[in-house]
Amino acid sequence: MKVIVFVKATAASEAGEMPSQELLTAMMQYNQQLIDAGIMLGGDGLHPSGKGARVLFSGTNRTVKRGPFPHTSEIVAGYWLWQVKSLEEAIEWVRRCPNPMLEDSEIEIRPIFGPEDFGEAMTPEMRDQEAQMRALVPEPDRWEKKPARLFTGIQRHYTYNDRNNIPLHWKEFEPAIGKVANQIGTDSFGICANANAERFDYMTAVEIRSKENLPVGFTSLELPAGHYAVFLHTGHVSAIPQTICAIWDKWLPASGLSAAPSPCYERYTEEFNPNTGFGGMEIWIPIQN
Repeated sequence: MKVIVFVKATAASEAGEMPSQELLTAMMQYNQQLIDAGIMLGGDGLHPSGKGARVLFSGTNRTVKRGPFPHTSEIVAGYWLWQVKSLEEAIEWVRRCPNPMLEDSEIEIRPIFGPEDFGEAMTPEMRDQEAQMRALVPEPDRWEKKPARLFTGIQRHYTYNDRNNIPLHWKEFEPAIGKVANQIGTDSFGICANANAERFDYMTAVEIRSKENLPVGFTSLELPAGHYAVFLHTGHVSAIPQTICAIWDKWLPASGLSAAPSPCYERYTEEFNPNTGFGGMEIWIPIQN
């Protein structure tokens, strides 16, 4: 489940008092723990309400009210967006948080609605429309920290004009899935490396423990340890290029993060159905710490 975690404002935060270096260090360490655990999807601090505004709705009328606003305890001074297993897990993580304020403070946890929460009111057409909108402006499903890993498969060079040949590349590779010596798990991967404005390398691959007894024509590739933003692709497999472009062109610049200089990849889990082209698809983007 996704939750949003609100840091409530205090008199000091509303007065614009900045945190100490010690508190900033403690919060940075805490955020790193959240990232390492694959929980943190995003988060930021907010300026005092004196720099903000509210828009009041009454029928067709709209009234703008400038800050600052009263009732400090009802104002949000910062937030996190987390992916957790339960509300109890979120509570445990909040209990580990350093006090984010210079005085007594409060943090509130609120679950985020998903399409399934609306029942029959969310028609199949609405669900399809929402999936299309999410693909246009993607958000990470979770964060993952991975050690260095070894992969093997068939690697080819592509230009952006001939990448339509990648499905044939997969058809050539599919008979080897699950039969490669020293293979780890059942997932398969599409690894994109050495990309520039004109071309890229693409490997259809599986994860392996060692390079011993590789099939004829297979190469190996080691991915370094790193942090990844993981995106779900819920559409047809043929639409993965559009989702990847949306991640690089829209999400990454808006996130304020930087991509790490290592390959990104697609992950196909057991839920992926090659006959229908749906289910079990993820896109992993390496992110600099």
